[in-house]
Amino acid sequence: MNQNFSSILIQWYRSNGRDLPWRHTRDPYAIWLSEVILQQTRIVQGLGYWQRFMERFPNVESLAAASEDEVLLLWQGLGYYSRARHLHEAARQIVALGHFPSTLKEIRGLSGVGDYTAAAIASLAFGLDVTAVDGNVYRVLSRVFGLDTPIDTTKGKHLIAALAQDLLPKGHAAEFNQAIMDFGALQCTPRNAHCDACPLLDQCVAAREGRVGELPVKQKSTVVKERFFTYIYISCQGQTAIHRRKAGDIWQGLWEPVLIEGGLLPNWQGKWTLLCKDVKHQLTHRLIHADFYLLETEQRPDLPEDYIWIDEDKFNEYAHPQLITTHPLPLPTKGGEMQPQK
Repeated sequence: MNQNFSSILIQWYRSNGRDLPWRHTRDPYAIWLSEVILQQTRIVQGLGYWQRFMERFPNVESLAAASEDEVLLLWQGLGYYSRARHLHEAARQIVALGHFPSTLKEIRGLSGVGDYTAAAIASLAFGLDVTAVDGNVYRVLSRVFGLDTPIDTTKGKHLIAALAQDLLPKGHAAEFNQAIMDFGALQCTPRNAHCDACPLLDQCVAAREGRVGELPVKQKSTVVKERFFTYIYISCQGQTAIHRRKAGDIWQGLWEPVLIEGGLLPNWQGKWTLLCKDVKHQLTHRLIHADFYLLETEQRPDLPEDYIWIDEDKFNEYAHPQLITTHPLPLPTKGGEMQPQK
């Protein structure tokens, strides 16, 4: 059955697989970049970011030479900004090494590179016979083989990883890994799987037993903490105040306007305007409730030392959290009037 599973899967992929630019190269830099960008990101969104990164930083040396602010600004809007910081750090590791690492252990040693990403790079760029196990693999194998061991347990992870490695056709790791990824993304989808047209239907335990919607099994539930933010965009004589978020919290290294968390509005003099009320922004473990205010004033209020004052027309030259970029703040036009941020 194992050989039959793999051959059917690869045959399906050759007819239905997605045509993606990083699949037309063995350049480990381009492949690594695609894998990092596509973590927690849909391909339709990640493709544009990959193309822009390849244009701006065509090789690992140019990425390593960039500043963190340059990298974060180009990453802006993708979320999970720790990926960008790890990407930048890993680029510097590679340059210091003198070449892109080519063994699974060496690749795994790069900043931010986990087991899946290391295996993907090793198989796609260097042809090593290792399986890259992601959510698509968990889902496909759990359903086809009827596995109900929770995939968020050590036992479940080891079970799937061992099965995937056993299914891997030697010498065809790159094609197999891309095939099972696309099969999970396009055919054996999390909801409304296309079972009627599935080439693996005859051997799928979940389909035979009516358990497609039940597999894979997870035992842990994510605890979501609510946080309440009040942002104040200060417009003071053509300047505004921003600060960089610190380590140990969400959005490390990104810039934002004056923030008050869970407190009352300060008694600052000027014209106050409520821009948005109770904007909800969902993160993996956080639900942010945000209010946005504009304060137009002629006098700078006293702010903590980590705030800096910048010209308002320079605001978009600093990388912001997605919550800021997707909810308009007033920025000055050339004539000096305020307009919504694009």
